[in-house]
Amino acid sequence: MAKGKPHINLVFIGHVDHGKSTTVGRLLYDSGNIDEQAMRKLRERAKELGKSGFEFAFVMDNLKEEQERGLTIDLAHKKFETPKYYFTIIDAPGHRDFIKNMITGASQADAGVLVVDCSNGVQAQTKEHVFLARTLGVDQLIIAVNKMDMVNYDEAKFNKVKEEVSALLKTVGYDPNQIHFIAEAALLGENVFKKSDKMPWYKGGTLMETIDLIKEPDKPTQLPLRLPIQDVYNITGIGVVPVGRVETGVMKVGDKIIVVPGREGKGVKGEVKTIEMHHEQLQEALPGDNVGFNLRGIEKKDITRGDVLGKVDNPPTVATEFTARVVILNHPTVVTVGYTPVFHIHTAQVACQITAIEKKLDPATGQTVQENPDFVKNGDAAIIKVKPVQPLVIEKTEEIPQMSRFAVRDSGATVAAGMCISLVKKS
Repeated sequence: MAKGKPHINLVFIGHVDHGKSTTVGRLLYDSGNIDEQAMRKLRERAKELGKSGFEFAFVMDNLKEEQERGLTIDLAHKKFETPKYYFTIIDAPGHRDFIKNMITGASQADAGVLVVDCSNGVQAQTKEHVFLARTLGVDQLIIAVNKMDMVNYDEAKFNKVKEEVSALLKTVGYDPNQIHFIAEAALLGENVFKKSDKMPWYKGGTLMETIDLIKEPDKPTQLPLRLPIQDVYNITGIGVVPVGRVETGVMKVGDKIIVVPGREGKGVKGEVKTIEMHHEQLQEALPGDNVGFNLRGIEKKDITRGDVLGKVDNPPTVATEFTARVVILNHPTVVTVGYTPVFHIHTAQVACQITAIEKKLDPATGQTVQENPDFVKNGDAAIIKVKPVQPLVIEKTEEIPQMSRFAVRDSGATVAAGMCISLVKKS
């Protein structure tokens, strides 16, 4: 783990086949984070599969396959350093993976790179990803206008896509003037890590230079401690070891903590005995740290994935119902009162019923378009009331935004994304 450099989670998003994986592979290879031998293997594999030129994309896919097989992966693959930062790359090959990752808290992205194919411009998924990035709190975006080689490095084509993307960014509330647009050809390595000489008209930096201009995200240490549990292990000789990522606040050895809702829904109390990250003992864990920790007074059966740890004097909020602002992304028909999909909130997955649709909103401005509509459909934003089938931890976006965001999924697709604006506390 790179000491001293700030850590940033960077997500790569964009429409399928616009070159996300190739951009990531190129960046890692050209910056020396993948050795020649590994690259040679990928090249041969790409050839065998009749997919020459896909070797850079395989860098990330390879990783995915290794993960599916459960092997230990050399983390250097996905982590790399720039002069200023230490990055973890979240590559989103599939739309669904991206959303699942973004929501389970394993990887709230601090910044994103949106890859857009210059010859195709804005596509359906480009729109959805931009929308989601915004809803899920990715405040900083970089736009990589890719495959410039396919349009003969034409400045006019680049400008056209830039205009198109800028219009899209505006609709969801990003300011295009604050956003860097990069002209790149990832497969050939133009303007990814190395400066290209094919586009003298392009005055911006390479992708590598530009990601170093990302502003360091604030660590919300001043907020109350919230740590969603990802898994709970029983480790011989140590005991119960929950694993999770600190979203807000600080967890210290010796803290008196409570995990809610817990098995009985009443919460379970304990004390933090040890904290470990990357096999090193820590005295404290900060927001963004993925840690394993040992708790005194808590057994494996008491807690589970989806529970949230906080301090006894400021326990996480358990809600019996809540009001949310949502964006409908991908529902086959329309969303009506009574609909009960699964809500993914931090690491929890709970079925929740929509009990009221209070307002339909203009997704671009947030202004109310209609009070109490009968239904909402794709592209609509709305204020809805929601009742979870069992109590769950969620916080108001104005109090702890990191714990307020969620995705709504139904039969394998993400139907909507949103955030909690008010709630009824479990008594």
